[in-house]
Amino acid sequence: MRPRPRIAPYGPLLALLLLVAGLLLGPATRATAADNGTWGVFPTPPAGAAMTDRAYFFHQGAAGTTVSDSVTVLNSSDRELTFQVFATDAVNTPAGGAFALLPVEQKPKDVGAWIALAPEAATTVTVPPKSRKDIPFTVRVPVDATPGDHVGGIVALNTAVEGVRQEGKVQVGVKRQVGSRLYFRVPGPVTPGLSVEDVEVSRSAPLLPWVGTARATVSYALVNRGNVVVEPKVAVSAEGLFGRTVLDRPARELKLVLLPGQRIELTEPWADAPQSDRVTVRVSAGATAYPDLASASEAEFIAVPWPAFGALLVLAGAALTFLILRRRRRAPSQPYEPAQDLAPTR
Repeated sequence: MRPRPRIAPYGPLLALLLLVAGLLLGPATRATAADNGTWGVFPTPPAGAAMTDRAYFFHQGAAGTTVSDSVTVLNSSDRELTFQVFATDAVNTPAGGAFALLPVEQKPKDVGAWIALAPEAATTVTVPPKSRKDIPFTVRVPVDATPGDHVGGIVALNTAVEGVRQEGKVQVGVKRQVGSRLYFRVPGPVTPGLSVEDVEVSRSAPLLPWVGTARATVSYALVNRGNVVVEPKVAVSAEGLFGRTVLDRPARELKLVLLPGQRIELTEPWADAPQSDRVTVRVSAGATAYPDLASASEAEFIAVPWPAFGALLVLAGAALTFLILRRRRRAPSQPYEPAQDLAPTR
């Protein structure tokens, strides 16, 4: 059964709107499960209903088929708003793994390219205040579509510039956009895949050992090498010399959805790291929906209080030099005896 993202327990409408505000320019727009307080985008409610029971779009269709649905753009403000409505692909932000939708200027290559909006959304859509606009759309699945999950979204971008931001010497107009996620499953072999890679440890320690605490940061990458979305859970542990456990953090869910083919970089703070030890750090990952899915990777480091160790070496060297000089002073002096001239013998 396909895992679905967890919905935060917001109010009835907020739980159904998502993908918070973003910038018109730049990389993928970060998304959260809420509207921006002024407008929202969500699956169209059933006929005669004011609310929808769908948080996102969930559809399934074989290669070569077409699926129809409708998206609603809600304007909860007191003024008329004009939007550019478009479909696009979803990604995870490289740092942190947040769900994001590609910006309007980046052409989609996956499910976003399969979506065709109704003709009235071809240019812009104007929504009166305290009103909504329902926009039909179709998803035409290519005949060569690969099995598994394909994730994207339908976005409403406000055409009004709400501010400016500085990019070097250029000022760029800021526009906000909100979108609704779309999860589409193409039937076929399901291959969940999750890999832990590039585990590294960086440390900071006090100049004098054990005067203060040492801190470390465990960084690692999670890669979804399968064809379905995964909600990863991660455990972090570390062993010192002789197998001593110096860190033990049980598996916990990361509260994110890792999309197929995506790689994200994560960090784990370690507030009380060893100050003198040889340590092996292990990061393990799995997913509750797929009990057999597991991956782990390790990294080793030697915790040495180098400043104190260097100072100790200097003191030891100074003490050794003092002892050598003192011994030389105490050694008895040898009397000087001039060399005798030896007469040649006959």
